[in-house]
Amino acid sequence: MAASTVPDWWDDVNNSPLWQDRSFHALAGLYGAVSVVALVQLIRIECRVPEYGWTTQKVFHFLNFIVNGVRSIVFVLRRNVQLVHPEIFQHVLIDFPSLTFFTTYALLVLFWAEIYYQARTMSTDGLRPAFYTINGVVYGIQIVLWLVLWWKPVRAVVILSKMFFAGTSLFAALGFLVYGGRLFLMLQRFPVESKGRRKKLNEVGYVTTICFSGFLIRCVMMCFNAFNKEADLDVMNHPILNFLYYLLVEIVPSALVLFILRKLPPKQGITQYHPIH
Repeated sequence: MAASTVPDWWDDVNNSPLWQDRSFHALAGLYGAVSVVALVQLIRIECRVPEYGWTTQKVFHFLNFIVNGVRSIVFVLRRNVQLVHPEIFQHVLIDFPSLTFFTTYALLVLFWAEIYYQARTMSTDGLRPAFYTINGVVYGIQIVLWLVLWWKPVRAVVILSKMFFAGTSLFAALGFLVYGGRLFLMLQRFPVESKGRRKKLNEVGYVTTICFSGFLIRCVMMCFNAFNKEADLDVMNHPILNFLYYLLVEIVPSALVLFILRKLPPKQGITQYHPIH
């Protein structure tokens, strides 16, 4: 008898409109809070150094504001989103912010790669074109998958789309591991004789660990999501699973990274390649 009570309790929670609304509205509130924090930080940076235009730091905070803001709106309207037809538009509304999240944190990898290459007196000319190319390919493939899913909404295409997200998440995780790891090891080679240098070393280490873990968890969860109906994240009747998933892979990592990178740039001497100081 005891063994059967857990599935019954879980089913009751999953099928409860109250639990569904509370979970998705809680996500909306958390995403909204992170979005506001990113916007406030963006305004503070702009007021501090308005003369330098759209630095990498400003773009990073702006994208965080957009991603989290859109997520908040989608989760406020989650029950309405589930009723949107054709169904392909449900996938676009839920999945497109994930693509933008990928771009947002790929920008951080790009920044670290530029620092590493410049410190080793290597050319950085190919880094930004590679960043744009990678993002263009990722968005292009996903758009093609959406169009195919619209034309022929079969299970195999849905699985392929979810596995593609898993692949991009793994790629992002490896990007943080490679360039965050390289930058961390490079900073370790210098004598840590100042508080500022030690703080920078910790900053890179913490952000690398957080982002690598977040994207790796997303990769694993998307694999389960693709092949296990009980782990489906695109339905209303998995509210607790949705809450835990988005909390672990987007909300907590974004909040922690924004907190770690909260320091404003100096009033003078900032350049395009010093957004995290």
